[in-house]
Amino acid sequence: MSQPRSWGVLLAVLVAAAVAVPPATAAVASIDLGSEWLKVAAVHLAPGRAPIAVAINEMSKRKSPALAALADGNRLAGEEAAGITARHPSKVFARARDLLAKPFSYVQSVTESLFLPYDLVPDARGAAAVRADDGQVYSLEEIVAMVLHYAAGLADAHVGAPVRDAVITVPPYFGQAERRALTQAAQLAGINVLSLIHEHAGAALQYGIDKDFSNASRHVIFYDMGAGSTYAALVYYSAYNAKEFGKTVSVNQFQVKDVRWNSELGGVELEMRLVNYFADQFNKQLGNGVDIRQSPKAMAKLKKQVKRTKEILSANTAAPISVESLYNDADFRSTITREKFEELCEDLWEQALTPVKEVLTHSGMKIDDIYAVELIGGATRVPKLQAKLQEFLGRRELDKHLDADEATVLGASLHAANLSDGIKLNRKLGMIDGSTYALVLEIDGPGYVKDESIDQTLVPRMKKMPIKMFRSIRHTKDFDISLNYDKAYELPPGIPSHKFAEYSISGLSDANEKYAHRNLSAPIKANLHFSLSRSGIIALDRAEAVIEITEWVEVPKKILTLESNTTNQNSSSEVGAANSTTDSKENMSSGSDTNSNTSVNESNAQEIITEKVLKKRTFRVPLKVVEKTTGAGTILSKELYSEAKNRLEALDKKDAERRKTAELKNNLESYIYSMKEKLEESTDILTVSTEQERESFAEKLSEVQDWLYMDGEDAQANEFQERLDQLKAIGDPILFRLSELKARPAACENARLYLDELQKIVKNWDANKPWLPKKRVDEVVREAEKLKAWLEEKENLQKNTPVYSPPVFTSEEVDEKVLDLQDKVSSVNRIPKPKPKVEKKTAKEEEPASKEKTTSSESAPNEGEYTETSQESKAQEEDQSASANTSDSEPESHDEL
Repeated sequence: MSQPRSWGVLLAVLVAAAVAVPPATAAVASIDLGSEWLKVAAVHLAPGRAPIAVAINEMSKRKSPALAALADGNRLAGEEAAGITARHPSKVFARARDLLAKPFSYVQSVTESLFLPYDLVPDARGAAAVRADDGQVYSLEEIVAMVLHYAAGLADAHVGAPVRDAVITVPPYFGQAERRALTQAAQLAGINVLSLIHEHAGAALQYGIDKDFSNASRHVIFYDMGAGSTYAALVYYSAYNAKEFGKTVSVNQFQVKDVRWNSELGGVELEMRLVNYFADQFNKQLGNGVDIRQSPKAMAKLKKQVKRTKEILSANTAAPISVESLYNDADFRSTITREKFEELCEDLWEQALTPVKEVLTHSGMKIDDIYAVELIGGATRVPKLQAKLQEFLGRRELDKHLDADEATVLGASLHAANLSDGIKLNRKLGMIDGSTYALVLEIDGPGYVKDESIDQTLVPRMKKMPIKMFRSIRHTKDFDISLNYDKAYELPPGIPSHKFAEYSISGLSDANEKYAHRNLSAPIKANLHFSLSRSGIIALDRAEAVIEITEWVEVPKKILTLESNTTNQNSSSEVGAANSTTDSKENMSSGSDTNSNTSVNESNAQEIITEKVLKKRTFRVPLKVVEKTTGAGTILSKELYSEAKNRLEALDKKDAERRKTAELKNNLESYIYSMKEKLEESTDILTVSTEQERESFAEKLSEVQDWLYMDGEDAQANEFQERLDQLKAIGDPILFRLSELKARPAACENARLYLDELQKIVKNWDANKPWLPKKRVDEVVREAEKLKAWLEEKENLQKNTPVYSPPVFTSEEVDEKVLDLQDKVSSVNRIPKPKPKVEKKTAKEEEPASKEKTTSSESAPNEGEYTETSQESKAQEEDQSASANTSDSEPESHDEL
């Protein structure tokens, strides 16, 4: 059994009550970025809130379309982008995640097969880029960054503060290029990627976090059919004992044993069978050789309705489809049975079982060894797929303990919480995930002969992540290395070559020339240091040349007399150690001894004899590493990255301006409708305004409304604000008089009630608090009389003022005066009762007592000390009493226990 440390990171369920950090800092997110959908979960430690929750979007939905759109110079994402797909399919970009770091030809073939009418162009790397309707070209990293920026915004809205640390999920078939590209896209979106996590590892975390495996271990297969792919992962759960605070505790752990996939089979492939079936039906209905597959808008409408039809078929044996004005104003209506749908996908059902079969075969396990087969992914809801799995596994029921849509994102949020510095965790679950590809090292250079003793495999398949690796190469000249996928396994989808990275190592030839004339004890070698991160990305961290030289070196030879002196000194020190007190005193003057020893050594310097000794020396020379990777799989260069960042920041500013404009436009529109409704329906408005005032205001409202729906369609934010201010300058005084119509009498009534109550308060003071200063009480009474007189005066003036005129006084003024009076009353009411005065005895009264004490002290001399002490303590008590009586108004202080 492996020790706890070898089982990777420790994850846990969050305990909100144990929060010890501010909520603003204790927030991280997880983003489950799929082919078609994205989910966002936020870990936010705030009182009264669930520590982990799925963030909802602007439509109050828990998952959002993974879409980005560029229309008329504006950027849209999520639901907004989905809303214009049917009208502008060429402006909405889907499946961007699956097209990252792929050659242009592969991207083109995928988009054509899915009827995605993008304006694709190859970029300088040979990867695909998209051209927007304004002619600007965006890399696919930028498109994915737009989607991730939208996802981060959902986390921000949920937490109520910016959340920049996140874990992002990736499918197991993602290769090195895709992982690096996704990480760079996240950086463009302003996200700090704590780690990438495999989708199956996220689901495994969510499954095991609340279970106990101390009594029995188990093997679980996670079967995921999402929109774009299908995979099966075999996970082994167990427990080990660990020491914590002196106690032995059981800690759960899991290890991903194997994962197999089909990167092309998913829910979209099932939908495309229906799309082509209905397209043929509609073409036959129109006749004349029409093929709606050539119409992007028609196909976008059809795909949208087919998705709904497929969902209906999951719960019903038949489903209708209806598309208005599908093509040339022709409507399309049809129905399909579940049986026909299953027939159209007949060849796919067996393919869907392949990942499960391969996992069992390569792991050497039998179906009976599997404790559970958990279903995740939206496409696993298809009844035929479940039936095929049940048949293969020989089970009546499949395991559906996890939420098919949210298991991965919730598990990834646990990983994010563990990696964060501001989250407190408990209930540990050890996780170990591995590289889904085997990675090998190849060396090429002038005169280099392959050394069979050097292990070319850097990372075996399913090797634990993270890990560091080291390779030592014996060579004398500069050379190149390349990192490759193991040819024994399949390549990532769309990747044409096993080689994914290439480096040039220089400086070895120069080091060889510099040290060639020296006595080399071993051939010069180059040490290469690699690391595989927890995100599954391998990197060459550094390279260095190691030169070992053996040479004769002259060193001083010890003289016999000096050795004897040294021995005597050592003996003296041993003797001195027995007497630590004397030794410590003598050490105070050690400086003078040292000077005398130095002078002796200088005088005997001519007696030193040297001898030659054979010594081995090692030199480490850093080597220069230059990456030479080319092709679609390379990340954006610094220049391209900077340009992309500037474009996205410009879009950010434009988005902010657009949101502000939309908000102000909505405010203006709401104000117009609200005021028109009040003018037409509120009878109180008639009371507080003149007919001329109302007609003028209504005319102004209609004028601005006409502008709003005509010239104001393309207006800027400041124009909406200006017109809103103009309307409010007329309408706000009317609304203010309307509100004061009820608020002012209510405030006056409250003031009179308080004045009546104040009379009772003053009477209570006279009866029960006689110590209150009369001056302060009279001051309160005068202020009350002033408020009463002011109130009567203002009310009389208001009665003679038309209601449609500005009010003489307001409810706010009344409230302020009442509050001022209440403060004065409270100040007087807090005056404490003074302590009773203690009369101090005069000197004449104290004289007889002192004489008596003197007599008694003479008659009892043994008690003199006691008597003197008693007199002193009494004097101190009297002094304290006198000092306590100097202030009558100060409250008595008490220590609270």
